[in-house]
Amino acid sequence: MGDDLIHDQNAGIERLLEIMRRLRDPETGCPWDVEQTFQTIAPYTIEEAYEVADAIEREDWTELEGELGDLLLQSVYHTAIGEEAGHFSFHSVVTNISNKMVDRHPHVFGDESRDKSAEQQTRDWEAIKAAERAGKAQKGALDGVAMNLPALLRAVKLQKRAARVGFDWPETAQVIDKIKEEAAELVEARDTMGHDEMVDEMGDLLFVVANLARHLGVEPEEALRRTNAKFTRRFSAIEATLAQDGKRPQDSTLEEMDALWNAVKAQEKATRN
Repeated sequence: MGDDLIHDQNAGIERLLEIMRRLRDPETGCPWDVEQTFQTIAPYTIEEAYEVADAIEREDWTELEGELGDLLLQSVYHTAIGEEAGHFSFHSVVTNISNKMVDRHPHVFGDESRDKSAEQQTRDWEAIKAAERAGKAQKGALDGVAMNLPALLRAVKLQKRAARVGFDWPETAQVIDKIKEEAAELVEARDTMGHDEMVDEMGDLLFVVANLARHLGVEPEEALRRTNAKFTRRFSAIEATLAQDGKRPQDSTLEEMDALWNAVKAQEKATRN
C-alpha cells in the first residue's frame, strides 16, 4: 500500500505525508532526513517563505507554484517531527487552524453581519486575537510577538501592539522630529563613543524609521525590498555601461559612477512619465 500511495500522483496531501514518513523512517529512510529536528529545519522554513515572497514580487507564477510546494513541505516536515515526539500531528494542525479561521470570522461562519468595513473587520480580528492571547496567559501588551521575526517586521509589530494601548505619537511630524534626534545621537556616538553605543543608536534610528513607515501606512520590509531591487537594477546598468568601454567599477572613479547612476535614474524617471 505504501508504494502504491507514494507513486499515486492523484493522492494529494496523503501522498506527501507518506513520503515524509518514509523519509523519516529510522530503519529505511534517508539518513539526512532522519537526523533533522525542529531547530535544524527552521532556517529552511524561513528561507522558503522568502522565496515564496520573491516569486510573488517577480510575478513568476510558475515558480510560485514550486515555491509554495517547498513551503508546504516545511509544514509537513515539522508536523512529522511533532508527531514522532507525541506533540501533535499534521491533521491536528489542520484542525487547529481550521477552528481558528472559523472562530475569527464570525461574520462569515457565524451570526454576525458581513456589513462591515475592512477597518472594522480588522479591529474585530485584533479583538479576537487579544482574547486568544488572554486565554494563553499572555498578560503584557507585547507578549506573543515572535522573537525570530525579521527585525524590521518585529519592530512594526511591537509598535502596533504598543499603539493599541495608547503608547504612540499622535502626529507623523513628531516621529520625524524623533528621527532627527536619533540621527544626531548616532553622529554623537560615532564621534565620542564606542562601537556598542553606535550599534545601540543605529538600532534606535532604524526603530523610529520603521515607526514612521507605520504612521504613513507603508510596509517597511516592502519598501526596503523595492529599494534593494532598484539599487541592484541601477548598479547593474552602471556595470553594463562601463563594460561597453572595457572597464569595471573598480577601474573607474566614484564621480564617474555617480554620473552614470544619475543618468540611469533620469532615464527611469523619463520612462515612467
